[in-house]
Amino acid sequence: MTASRRRFIQEFKDELCCEVISTSKPIKDVATAYGVGPETLRNWLVKYREANGGTEEDLTVSERARLKELEREVQELRSVTALPAAGLHPVGSEPEAVVIRRVNVRPRAWI
Repeated sequence: MTASRRRFIQEFKDELCCEVISTSKPIKDVATAYGVGPETLRNWLVKYREANGGTEEDLTVSERARLKELEREVQELRSVTALPAAGLHPVGSEPEAVVIRRVNVRPRAWI
């Protein structure tokens, strides 16, 4: 018995292509998450870029490396800013103990 081919609507294909492009996630990760073969998604991506313009060739190698570096930095900063909201602090940046003392100050009588 042969397996029937699955068919996907164009909106679904475009959505996956946009996710790969906008998030810079690897094709394999996006394909696995949606139950599509990586080569299939790669083919959709080629067609999507041809139809909508915008290819990775627009960036030089150094620009792509810089982009990856900045994306990594943004991800790191987002994770660091999310930790205090959860009541956690990154290793090495424990908040210093703040000591608050109540001091009773009585006004001195003028001599």
